[in-house]
Amino acid sequence: MPKLIRFYIINCVIGFAVAGVFTALILWFNVANMWHLVSGSDIGLMAVVVFWVLNGIVFAGVQFAVAIMLMDDSDDDDDEPRGGMMIPVRAAAPMKMPSPTERR
Repeated sequence: MPKLIRFYIINCVIGFAVAGVFTALILWFNVANMWHLVSGSDIGLMAVVVFWVLNGIVFAGVQFAVAIMLMDDSDDDDDEPRGGMMIPVRAAAPMKMPSPTERR
């Protein structure tokens, strides 16, 4: 399996695990009376699964983005100045142009 695919799958699993913990904490602390709503409904299990999956999608995306942004790029040689052609850039000097309404 390529390294990038393995990296993506690992971070998605981490994101879904964090979403599972988040869902469990939401139900445990009864935020917005969620535990009562889930336990009192006949489709409460499906609601918990949907809540977990939707949060898992968000958390997996955030986890992958954070992992990409925290990657070490110390082996890149892009930090050194390369010089270039050293051609000076000159800006055009403003000049006065006569307007059609101006008298000479």
